Amino acid sequence: MRLPHDTRRLLLAQGLRAFVYGFGSVLLGTSLAAGGLSNAEVGVVFTAIVAGMAVSSALVGAVGDRLGRRRVYAGLFAAMALSGAVFAVTDHLWALIAIALAGTLSTDAQENGPFTSLEQSMLPVGLEPRARTRIFGTYNVVAALAGSMGALAAGGPGLLRHLWAGVPADRHLFLVFVPAGLAGAALALRLSPRVEASPPRRREKPLQRSRGAVAGLAALFAADSFAGGFVVQSFIAYWLHQRFGASLDVLGVIFFAIGILQAGSYVVAVHLAERIGLLETMVLSHLPSNVLLALLPVMPSLPAAVLLLLARSALSRMDVPTRQAYLVALVDPSERTAAAAYTNTARNAVRPLGPVLGGLSQQLALGVPFVIAGGLKCAYDVAIWSWFRRIPLHHDAAAGPAGSAMGARSHHR
Repeated sequence: MRLPHDTRRLLLAQGLRAFVYGFGSVLLGTSLAAGGLSNAEVGVVFTAIVAGMAVSSALVGAVGDRLGRRRVYAGLFAAMALSGAVFAVTDHLWALIAIALAGTLSTDAQENGPFTSLEQSMLPVGLEPRARTRIFGTYNVVAALAGSMGALAAGGPGLLRHLWAGVPADRHLFLVFVPAGLAGAALALRLSPRVEASPPRRREKPLQRSRGAVAGLAALFAADSFAGGFVVQSFIAYWLHQRFGASLDVLGVIFFAIGILQAGSYVVAVHLAERIGLLETMVLSHLPSNVLLALLPVMPSLPAAVLLLLARSALSRMDVPTRQAYLVALVDPSERTAAAAYTNTARNAVRPLGPVLGGLSQQLALGVPFVIAGGLKCAYDVAIWSWFRRIPLHHDAAAGPAGSAMGARSHHR
């Protein structure tokens, strides 16, 4: 499949961003702790980062198409560069909270709020319906591989300190966000006008036929995201460090391996969805991964915990490309930007509650957030299967991977 120039630029920009977010997610908790912040204060910074993503996602959904997708996309990358610079030069709590609320940092290498909303809208441009699931699979593979390379790179300075004491302090390493952000902005400005939204018709609401389905999906995605907020990647790195004393270089290797497994799982998810359907792939992969998540606190050692994390990672993200393709297949083409923005905003609006509640729940035991997150996510899997397995997908989904199995059946009901 030959990709359009815009698609290739979007994948490259996303790869740059995923690399630095993977790098930062490993550094974040340990560098904040090294700066003298308490467990509660670290949780507050995590919450501010996720809250900022929620607010910026809502703004992108409201005005992104009107201001221009390319312009907004470039602006987000420029703000990401600024945010990294601030985290590199200060450890003052209120300064960190203020810049975190800008919404262009992330505790996760892949799904990144306002960036993801814009990319989900721009990626399908110029592609046939048959290619959608595969391009979303490629999109997430790029993020997983780049994020895992960033996580691996985060362990490099720790290893170098054994040879040279002059390696900069961990927080100064956030300066890597500056060149990555500027390069991403340049790529955004080189996108063609084709990625921009079509001018809206007068008095036409952004969601019409699919409004009820999107509202239900947004509510379920929000529940899943709320649960995920308890165990963001930065918290998992922090937990491994606190519980087992995992060093930064060890954490880098762990999250590199996790990223590689997730990348492979996206490829498997695309092929599985072509055989059994999008919704089936989402639920059948996600449910067992959440059982494994809830079991993590009872692991007796670092090797056991890492093995469980790796097993979970082989399953936990298979729902991401299938979920993105499912949303595109569920709505009419004219509704895709609004649907992506609404569901991503719903996911990010509740996610800030997870880190702060997770921080509070650690007063009971350090591993309690994993149990809460695993239980809530299992409930989400049961609910989405019960609610959506009989809802028909858009007619053009039945022509390709997005409609195989589930889509083809539901279309004829």
